[in-house]
Amino acid sequence: MTAEPTTMHLVNPDDPPAQLNDGARAHIAALAARQDNATGVLMQVVSFLGGQVEDGMKLLPERTRKRLDAAATRGLRASYDAAGRSQGGVGRFVATDRAHKALATVSGALGGLGGLPTALVELPLATTVIFRAVQGIAAKHGEDPLSVETRAQCLQVFGKGGPGDDDDGVDTTFVGARIGLSGAAVNKLISKVAPQFAAVLGQKLAAQTVPVLGAAAGAGTNYTFVTYYTEIAHVHFGLRKLARTYGADQVADAFTQEAVKLKSPLFKA
Repeated sequence: MTAEPTTMHLVNPDDPPAQLNDGARAHIAALAARQDNATGVLMQVVSFLGGQVEDGMKLLPERTRKRLDAAATRGLRASYDAAGRSQGGVGRFVATDRAHKALATVSGALGGLGGLPTALVELPLATTVIFRAVQGIAAKHGEDPLSVETRAQCLQVFGKGGPGDDDDGVDTTFVGARIGLSGAAVNKLISKVAPQFAAVLGQKLAAQTVPVLGAAAGAGTNYTFVTYYTEIAHVHFGLRKLARTYGADQVADAFTQEAVKLKSPLFKA
């Protein structure tokens, strides 16, 4: 029997939060290790492949780079809106991590067949698949996947780093944060996350434009990105679940300490 999803609620400020016990600290340490492992060998390979084409991408017209930024924004906006509707219908058949990875792999392969034009067209679909996977993980951690707040937290996951060395990983300031529910607030959040996500997508796009390797690279990068963002989602929503019992400050501080111990490449001290 699964727990009934709920939106994020902070510890009552009038009641002191429970002190972290050994079990909670072990859980936080495991989440920090999960974040650290999210890069993995496959993500490093994708990062390397994308990096080799990065200089070539810089030679592309400014118009093409703007199209990438626009595609990231459109993808996040469409994914956010679609995620607010019931996950019935097609959503029933892509509810598992394995199904999301399979769908993303096929999507990436098709997107890579035609080089840059088809890769750009495929980006919103890939984004929606990843968003759905992240949304499902939020539900597993006790949050209402259809609520505005949870969907906004899912957007935050897309701004949580990537395969590069300079990415932030999980931002502990959002462990217990309540995100404004107005349309303006959501639009502001998307405008903030989209450039970060576009920078990560640049590596995927670079890999897909490699002659001959486009389809294979598209399939591989999509599989990798679904794996990466779902792992980060488990960390993000796992910390938020702990914050409902122990308070955001305690959980964020303990996670920071564990991440520093691991010297995670995704964490900025």
